[in-house]
Amino acid sequence: MTRTIQLDLNSIQNIIPNFQTRDRKSQIQELKSAIYQYRNQLLSNYLVTDIHNDSFDKTEFGKPYLIDYPKFYLNHSHSQQHYALVSSQNIPDLGVDVEDLNRKVRFDALAKHAFHPEEYASWEDLGFDSAFWFKVWTTKEAILKASGLGIRLSLNELNTKVHEVNDGGISTHAQLGSFAYQNFQLSSVMLTVAWRSELSCKGFAFPRIQIVQH
Repeated sequence: MTRTIQLDLNSIQNIIPNFQTRDRKSQIQELKSAIYQYRNQLLSNYLVTDIHNDSFDKTEFGKPYLIDYPKFYLNHSHSQQHYALVSSQNIPDLGVDVEDLNRKVRFDALAKHAFHPEEYASWEDLGFDSAFWFKVWTTKEAILKASGLGIRLSLNELNTKVHEVNDGGISTHAQLGSFAYQNFQLSSVMLTVAWRSELSCKGFAFPRIQIVQH
């Protein structure tokens, strides 16, 4: 069986074109509702059935899954400008993170808080390159989401081993296990997909990741 991951990417503007800028609480709720509706629409198309919010349950640590399709794996993420959904019928423990490359970030302050010392040293060696920062950040988030533990693990304990040139790798943590990941730097976003992968003397094989930009 071909190991395949579907990666859907769309802009928030396409998902909710008439996004209202009312009070912050209402704005967040409006965006959340639109994103869930869009996610359900994509999944309904893939599974050829009606998917609604009540089609989901959550694991002990809050990771959503489809009640009637426990072997259909998924995860999603959104930034201020983009939404990403990953899904697969044969690769469990998926995680995804998307960040806008023009996002205003307190790069050094967040890096000192969240980066492993080796990650910070690599970033420093690259002259504090912002694209590399987003590469590390999205990889870290995707792995933690794939593990199902989310932010319950201190971010700086996880060494992603992100490479300055290669757009993929594998990271191992005593508590989480081993996760492979693939980075995608598109025109305006950094995307990373992660999945559980066992270490082997034969290495590991990347699945086929199909990106659909809507």
